[in-house]
Amino acid sequence: MLHESRGNTEDPQGGELTVPMAWLYAEYIADELLRTGDLMPPTSFEYRAGRDALALTIFLSDSRGELSGIRVITQLETWLSLTEYDQIWQEWVRERMDLLLEDAAMTGAPSPDLDLADLAWRWLEETELLAPDLDAVPGGGALPGEEDGPKVWTPAWRLGLPLGHLAIQLF
Repeated sequence: MLHESRGNTEDPQGGELTVPMAWLYAEYIADELLRTGDLMPPTSFEYRAGRDALALTIFLSDSRGELSGIRVITQLETWLSLTEYDQIWQEWVRERMDLLLEDAAMTGAPSPDLDLADLAWRWLEETELLAPDLDAVPGGGALPGEEDGPKVWTPAWRLGLPLGHLAIQLF
């Protein structure tokens, strides 16, 4: 990615410190979209799932390394279409991550952006959150007004993705 910043600061081993600007910028945009939508408290796991799902979408859709403040507005439609309910977002993320990881392995250069994206992706896949069962049979759940409807353990990305999609729509 073109957004990495290298400075004069050295890490403890004496090498250059590489700042993951592309990932941090994607995470910042995702955070701003979610905060603007005011859908969840920023301290909740659901919020983190939404932020990570959106940040992955933003980071992975920026194939040319051109994400800048002015292009954010022009990318909203792309991100909206990638996060739609009937899309194969999970497969798209896996394919893009595999390609980027393969490219990074071939070059041998460290990629802190990709490392952070990979950590976020693993958290989204491996973490399950207790959430309302959106696939429950109508009429088989709790009475209207009750908060204790049927709940299931759901992978974090399945909660974060619709939250991110809604945040983009509200923006």
